[in-house]
Amino acid sequence: MTLPQRDANAPVGTIARTSSDVTSSAFGQDVAVSFEFFPPKTKAAEERLWSAIETLEPLNPDFVSVTYGAGGSTRERTHRTVQRMVDETRFDPAAHLTCVDATREDIDEIAKDYWDIGVRHIVALRGDPQDGIGESYAPHPGGYAYASDLVAGLKTVADFEVSVSAYPERHPESADWSAEIDNLKRKIDAGATRAITQFFFSPDIFWRFQDRVLDAGIDIPIVPGLMLQPNVKGLQRMASLCGVAVPDWYVSLFDGIDDDPATRDMLTATLAAELAAELHDRGVRHYHLYTLNRAEIASAVARVLGMHKRVRARG
Repeated sequence: MTLPQRDANAPVGTIARTSSDVTSSAFGQDVAVSFEFFPPKTKAAEERLWSAIETLEPLNPDFVSVTYGAGGSTRERTHRTVQRMVDETRFDPAAHLTCVDATREDIDEIAKDYWDIGVRHIVALRGDPQDGIGESYAPHPGGYAYASDLVAGLKTVADFEVSVSAYPERHPESADWSAEIDNLKRKIDAGATRAITQFFFSPDIFWRFQDRVLDAGIDIPIVPGLMLQPNVKGLQRMASLCGVAVPDWYVSLFDGIDDDPATRDMLTATLAAELAAELHDRGVRHYHLYTLNRAEIASAVARVLGMHKRVRARG
């Protein structure tokens, strides 16, 4: 995907759609989807994850990413999950790596291990502070200090494809937009080839961010991240930690359906598909779905995006 050029005369505004508009949108064969999973903590969670993987694998995602916890909290589980994906699926897994609580030598060794098992794509992140989001971040004295340093280090280990994060509503720790964009530029200058955004709920947020990116001369693909969380209270907690605004209109749609998971799932899929359709209208062709290890919603959104048709065409 390449970034569409900005049309200065194009109106900026949310497009009102019906569900029939979404399903009839002309998502073409050039649309790509990637999925994010997290490593399971229990045997039951592992079974749910692999059930989701079996459901989503036939949709042939562009790649899948597997998250990673600092301080050893998920390192081993992340590695096992990625290894199994390499061994048992057709997925192209991208392993997350962070800077937190690890020396450069440790991270380099992990990266080499990934390369040796066939992983060619890393999602490089600074990582959350050891004491949790909202606490003060302190670089490890013998480690990579920030994501830009990690990207540069990974490129010396092997010729990895490296994705990094981007924040359409600004990272909570960024002093201003100049600092935010400068940080993204440092990661790109270090060798990143793609940025995946934090989730958001309005296309205008993405367009304004893209304007800033284009004005800064950044031309790598910026892939919008779409959150598929049907528990709106959990979504609000997550968003508050990440500096993401959940609109009142979005929250109000979930009023009174706490005990109706089927409706919550359908509503979440519909809203994500509507957002994707609005982004598609202005040139976006790659979408990163935060699956929360659940197949139902991710599969529905991916099918609206036409992934099932792309599979048939390839077959």
